Amino acid sequence: MPPPLPDIRALAVRQWRDYQRRTPGTYFGEGHAPLHLSDAYRLQREVVRLRQTAGDSTIGYKIGCIGPGIVEQFGMAGPIRGYLYKSEMHPSGAMLAHADYANLAIEGEMAVAIGPGETIVGAFPVIELHHFVFRGASKTLVELVANNGLNAGAVLPHDPALPLERWAGSQALTIRINGDAVASGGLWSMPGGAVEAVAWLGAHLKEWGLHLAPGDLVLTGTPLGLHPVRPGDAVAVSVDGTTFVECRIV
Repeated sequence: MPPPLPDIRALAVRQWRDYQRRTPGTYFGEGHAPLHLSDAYRLQREVVRLRQTAGDSTIGYKIGCIGPGIVEQFGMAGPIRGYLYKSEMHPSGAMLAHADYANLAIEGEMAVAIGPGETIVGAFPVIELHHFVFRGASKTLVELVANNGLNAGAVLPHDPALPLERWAGSQALTIRINGDAVASGGLWSMPGGAVEAVAWLGAHLKEWGLHLAPGDLVLTGTPLGLHPVRPGDAVAVSVDGTTFVECRIV
């Protein structure tokens, strides 16, 4: 008989404690019976409740594991979603302590702001931060979802109020680390761009009794890859040669 699956609420307490200790997802390195993907999403929601009780709040969602760079890097395909937390948003130019993260890695991607009726009222590049840790014998969507898509926050541009149409003719989203271009490609991870991403997320959330609300931030997923960074690194994300958001790792 296979071992019983864990109590989701108890596991959420462990997940939250692990996260606070910067040792995320230790459960997945212990050879337990695999969770179902639905359990992983329930686990996300329980961690939200714990973080809200501790004084944090959610401000939107991320979409992940969909762009070609990440699919190739991880060897699996989503899409999946995770939550974004207010306490983990940083302004462009932020100095981020490497020691505050577990194997810090970054993505450059496009984000959108949501208006009434799940409309898109703004779009802009961001730097997504990650605790780049997988503990299972192989990478799985379950571990990815249970660990909130590895999300550790984001760095946002100072002026995000740019209409979606602003990007219609844009060609290249580029990540630079210490001035060197480490990845460059299209702006969107889904063929239908931001519109397809928001439509998928809206439908997915409805399956869970959730919905997008005006003011929500949505990270639409990177078409590029995930890049580890070290103390001393300067990270910048540009579109067609213009830098919109940057940070430094200390």
